Amino acid sequence: MGVLVALLVAFGQDSVSMPLAGRKVPYPARTRAEVEKVLRGAPKAAAEPGRLPLLLVAGPKDHGPQEHDYPVWQKAWGRLMAMAPGVEVDTAWEWPKPGQLAKARLLVLFQRGDWNATRAADLDAHLEKGGGVVLLHWAVDGRGQTDAFAERIGLAGKGGSIGYRHGPVTLNLQADALDHPILRNMADFRIHDESYWRLTGREENVRVLARSREENKDWPQAWTRQSGKGRVVGLIPGHYSWTFDDPLFRVLLLRSMAWAAGEPVDRLNELVWPGARLAE
Repeated sequence: MGVLVALLVAFGQDSVSMPLAGRKVPYPARTRAEVEKVLRGAPKAAAEPGRLPLLLVAGPKDHGPQEHDYPVWQKAWGRLMAMAPGVEVDTAWEWPKPGQLAKARLLVLFQRGDWNATRAADLDAHLEKGGGVVLLHWAVDGRGQTDAFAERIGLAGKGGSIGYRHGPVTLNLQADALDHPILRNMADFRIHDESYWRLTGREENVRVLARSREENKDWPQAWTRQSGKGRVVGLIPGHYSWTFDDPLFRVLLLRSMAWAAGEPVDRLNELVWPGARLAE
C-alpha cells in the first residue's frame, strides 16, 4: 500500500476535503479524463524529493457558511500537504512568528490580508532569501497600505474600491503566458467563485496567467511576480470552499505553490486527487 493511500485510509478522504454541509455545488464536477489530460507529460517524480518547508497562514473567518473559511482550509490543506513526500507543514495564525519564517521556504496565505511595516520587513526578508509566497483570494487585501503591498505582490486589493462579483467565472488563460510551466496543458476553464477587479498595482510588474471578463474588460485573476530571488503568485479564486476540491483549480494552485518554492511544478501532482470532486 502506497504512503498516500495509507494516509487516506488512516484519516479518511473527507479529512482533506472542504466541508460543504449539504450545500449544492453550482457547477458540474470534472471528469477524471479531463484532469489527467492536464497532468499528462509530467516527468517521473524523484524517489526521494528534497525537503520543502511549507507554512500555511490563515485568519478569522469573515463570511458566511462555506465562504472565506480560512480556518477549515488550514486544517484540511495541512493534512493534504503532509501527504506529499518531503513536505514539512507548519501553520500560523494571522502572521508567522519570526522562527517560523526563518524555516519556511514557501508561505501560502489564505486570510483577510493586512499590511504594516513589520509584515513588510518580514516579507522582504523572506523573498530576499529566495522564498516563495502564494496569496489566495482576499489575502491580497492591503487595507490601509495597499500601495506598499502591491509593490511586493504585484496587485493588491483595497476594500471599498475594488470590483467583485459572485457567480460563474471563466479563467481565460493568456496566450502570451501559455509557455509558463504553471499552465502546462491547461486551457480556459469555468468555476463558480468570486472575481475581483480594479486592483491596485501596475500590470507591467506581473506576468498575468489568467483573466476574467468584467465590466467589458479583461482583468487579472492569476499572476506571477519575480521579486529579487523570491517568487510570488496571486490567485483570486477561493471565495467558496468547493473551489479547493475542484481538481483543475487544485492543479493551478499546487503548481503555483511548487513554482513559487522553486520546485518542479509537477512535484505535488499526487495531491490533486485525494478528496477532489470528480464526476462518477
